[in-house]
Amino acid sequence: MKKNRYIWAAPGDVNAFFGLMLDNIAGLVLTVGMLASIFQFPVDFSLRYMVPGTAIGVMVGDLMFFWLAFRYAKRTGKTNVTAMPLGLDTPSTIGMVLFVIGPAFVTAKERLLAEGMAEQVAVQTAAMEAWHIGICAIFITGLIKLLMSFGSNWVRNVFPRAGLLGSLAAIALVLIAFMQLPKLAVNPIVGFAALIIVLVTLVARGKLPFRIPGALGAVMIGSVLWYLMVGADEALGTRLAPQLPSNETDPVWFPMEWLTVFQFSWFDAMESTFQYLPYVIPFAIATVIGGIDCAESAASVGDDFDTNNVISIEALATIGASLCGGVIQTTPYIGHPAYKAMGGRAAYTLATALFVGGAGLIGYFGLLFKFIPEAALLPILIFIGIEITAQSFHATPRRHYAALAIACLPALAKLIMIYVGQFAAWLDWDSLPAAVRTDLQSLVLHMNVLAGGFILTSLIWASAMAKIIDRRFIQASLYMAVGGLLVLFGVMHSPLEGDKMFLPWNMWNTLYAFDAASTRVVLQFAVAYLVMAVLLFLLGLTMGKTTPPISTDEEFEQLEA
Repeated sequence: MKKNRYIWAAPGDVNAFFGLMLDNIAGLVLTVGMLASIFQFPVDFSLRYMVPGTAIGVMVGDLMFFWLAFRYAKRTGKTNVTAMPLGLDTPSTIGMVLFVIGPAFVTAKERLLAEGMAEQVAVQTAAMEAWHIGICAIFITGLIKLLMSFGSNWVRNVFPRAGLLGSLAAIALVLIAFMQLPKLAVNPIVGFAALIIVLVTLVARGKLPFRIPGALGAVMIGSVLWYLMVGADEALGTRLAPQLPSNETDPVWFPMEWLTVFQFSWFDAMESTFQYLPYVIPFAIATVIGGIDCAESAASVGDDFDTNNVISIEALATIGASLCGGVIQTTPYIGHPAYKAMGGRAAYTLATALFVGGAGLIGYFGLLFKFIPEAALLPILIFIGIEITAQSFHATPRRHYAALAIACLPALAKLIMIYVGQFAAWLDWDSLPAAVRTDLQSLVLHMNVLAGGFILTSLIWASAMAKIIDRRFIQASLYMAVGGLLVLFGVMHSPLEGDKMFLPWNMWNTLYAFDAASTRVVLQFAVAYLVMAVLLFLLGLTMGKTTPPISTDEEFEQLEA
């Protein structure tokens, strides 16, 4: 019997390529732009040292997922397999910049200036130290993920689909889709125009003239509008284009400086990196959970990849990035259903690997960073968030929709704290009336604790909710008990900056030094999870005989009737 041949390239790969490629380019723009705008990190150094290795990590990972798609298609005989997408992890991109690379650069620069070093030399030397610390952090991240990959199938079997997809939907809707809107509002003419093209083509599946891919069309239209506004402002004196920070750095063609990574002098920074591990470890854990979510999401649309293979590839790509000087970890993207809906197969990951790798190694990323307005790229992230949220509901039993909804609550707390934190740092607390100051400080503290480690909180809450709906109260109690244990380590509900973890036996010293009230709140949360676990366990014992478990939507609807 003749086997069906795997169709690894299809017209939908063109749209999928522009979606995945531009998503990765947006991640690189985010990394370089945040370092420059927040910490005055030299853009030229980023382009010469950091971007090539980071791009290589994406290239390696997408090539491996390209190969995995062929392997899976051969084993199953499926002809429409969509390769897993891989790219730069957005949450840890922000975390690495804000809590590791940026602070390491500022600390080193201040030390060197205090020692009397000339400013220009101090900036370059500090950038080198920060780069080495970033390499070490990503290398450690890759090792952690590689160790965790051996148990990823077990995790997928332990947590219900509503739990895995619930945390996925929370990230997608709240932190990927919504967080782009304020940036679009700064440049609404470009941003909203690009967004409407994305919604018409990628969400509603409309076709642009001349069969232009939707993602490319959005960037093209947004860029054209931007340069028309800039031209009108210069020629007519209008003020259409917002005054955004400009990047005057020229592209760096065929950068070679990153090759110094193979001298392995960065390994000397390993000891200095240890102080950042409380930030690095949660990022690693979160992407492993996210990778498991992605495997579950892919399975929900028919591509049931082995979870251990998915996480192993993620880990190897991250290690490969670090060994080439990369500073941002790679992870499977949660947009697999979106790329499958576009009609993508495997060619789009191959094309993305070659394009992003070339952007870093050849250097044309510098052109993209300089000339493409950010507002033209961000609508693609909004589409990914919307599509994943919709797919999460589609792939989850109807009775578990409440579990998906409750999973979004911790992410909303994180979203609030991202914006509140920006204002709280500048607020003159002493100028506030005592009663207002007390209430506001209490609100910020408790919201911050709710937000800490929100990904795992969403996973625990949604998984427990799904088991409660199914009348499996004892299993739900186990999730809450695990949640309480994680609170004691700061994996969930950490009040520390960057969701920093701590050890239970050092909790008092660690938290008290940060904020005396934090110790009390964290302990209350740990006890609260224990109380919920006990209550659910007792309900399981008392209600188990009169309320049998359910397994289908039809059984649940009969209970409602």
